[in-house]
Amino acid sequence: MTEDLKKKGKGFAAEFREFIMRGNVLDLAVGVIIGGAFQSIVNSLVNDIVMPLISAITGGIDFSNWFIALDGSNYKTLAAAQEAGAATLNYGTFITVVINFLLMALVIFCLVKALNKVSERVKKDDAAEEAAEPTEKECPYCKSMIPIGATRCPHCTSEL
Repeated sequence: MTEDLKKKGKGFAAEFREFIMRGNVLDLAVGVIIGGAFQSIVNSLVNDIVMPLISAITGGIDFSNWFIALDGSNYKTLAAAQEAGAATLNYGTFITVVINFLLMALVIFCLVKALNKVSERVKKDDAAEEAAEPTEKECPYCKSMIPIGATRCPHCTSEL
């Protein structure tokens, strides 16, 4: 019974260490960190470039001030409503976040598509390289095809 407890203790620590050191967990950690940094870039793209363009195209509409005050009052801006302490439904902010998500999904899609294309090219190059290397040679005595690493012909038994 004590051996079972020792195995469980060692097993748990060993399993945890194995789990942490798996490539998938490390890849996931790196992905989360890079995703966090990438999110700030996409947020800037949405807030500083896309939303002003949408605002200019739509005649100066500012999504950040699209809200409904739940106290029934009318406020000129979201900041004024929040300053008054009114509860608000900020659907303009939600629209901005949805646009942000769609842009991030688009960028990630394009990135994955480009990486897949590069990966396919590398695989094709590797396959072409493997196909280019001969795997057989001709026996100089009987002219049969034999494996390239053969030292004796299996057909005529000549030493090569």
